[in-house]
Amino acid sequence: MKVLVANIGSTSFKYRLYDMTDESQLAKGRIERIGEAESPVEVEVNGRKIVETLPVPDHAEAVRQCLKQLTAPETGCLADSSEVSAIGFKAVHGGRVTGVQIVTDEVLEAMEEMVDIAPAHNPPYIAAMRQLRAQLPEVPLVAAFETGFHATIPVANRTYAVPDEWIEEYQIRRFGFHGASHRFISVRGAELFGGKNPRIISCHLGGSSSLCAIADGKSRATSMGGSPQGGLPQNNRVGDFDPYLLPHLMKRTGKSCEEILAILGKQGGLLGLGGAGTDIRDIMAALDNGDEKAKRAIDVYVFDIRRYLGAYLVELGGADMLVFTGGIGENQWRIREMVCRNLESFGIILDPEKNQSCRAVEGCISTDDSPVKIYVIPANEEIIVARQTAEAVSEKKN
Repeated sequence: MKVLVANIGSTSFKYRLYDMTDESQLAKGRIERIGEAESPVEVEVNGRKIVETLPVPDHAEAVRQCLKQLTAPETGCLADSSEVSAIGFKAVHGGRVTGVQIVTDEVLEAMEEMVDIAPAHNPPYIAAMRQLRAQLPEVPLVAAFETGFHATIPVANRTYAVPDEWIEEYQIRRFGFHGASHRFISVRGAELFGGKNPRIISCHLGGSSSLCAIADGKSRATSMGGSPQGGLPQNNRVGDFDPYLLPHLMKRTGKSCEEILAILGKQGGLLGLGGAGTDIRDIMAALDNGDEKAKRAIDVYVFDIRRYLGAYLVELGGADMLVFTGGIGENQWRIREMVCRNLESFGIILDPEKNQSCRAVEGCISTDDSPVKIYVIPANEEIIVARQTAEAVSEKKN
């Protein structure tokens, strides 16, 4: 079975193609600036990278271009597009619908109910899924919701202190996201721990960041809340924020609630605090140049990571592994150092040399005698979605 895994942005389409007989990656590619006159189209097959510029008006055309590249006689890895058994989506928020689902009208309706809560994520996925169902009806579509991994969080850890009827009627609760990433860490962490299920605190740090407390291979708590806007400060999203400040800001600025939320969702986070952009490399460079705002942004970010880290040490009764993943977690040794500062009394002892030399590769960065093993594990969300997609399609056939 060959599975295409799609990661959709509002104007982008990234994919990986897997042969699920041995979980080998056959190809990967990306298409940017969808909807513009010219869209950069990139594919890498058998170690060969091809880049061209084409008009790609929508996500359905993006998938067609992808399949065209993968079946090209000179460069492709497929004899025919019919070899693709399914397309799996790293879907974000389905509210009342979670887990792994064959895409149906009901699934799309559930995703539409959550558009206000996930405005940057759900609309492009919904549009792409509708287009693909109409134009590629022979290919099963599977939504692997990021909220699925967090379905095991105990009630007390996922419930807001709101009127009871809101919880069931309006789906007001902590859902959690980055489920594919944290699930991968739970699986890989167990492998590194000798096949046992360790207590893991997974730090997915990137343009979008979250922490997850994992025990027995299951999510016990996570920093993101009812929307992807909650939790840690993101690259341009606010993170945790007191809702009672909204009417105050509306009165003082004269802006509507929707306008304030748009600012918090697009101009907040590290961008709003630091003013040096959304790329952590630019913010760290500004910090090195003595920029006080950049220092404040990093300090706030690290404080919140440590705040959740401390809470999850309490929730799990300690930890066996602390894992860093995601673009920042894998590459920014200084952030890892800041997070682990003065945590020796909790059994978290970082080895400075191992930490500084470990970038974008898997490795243990704790001292040999550290009770808590600290790892860098590169994220592989796509293989998780590929596995879930293959299983869902196989179950449907049976």
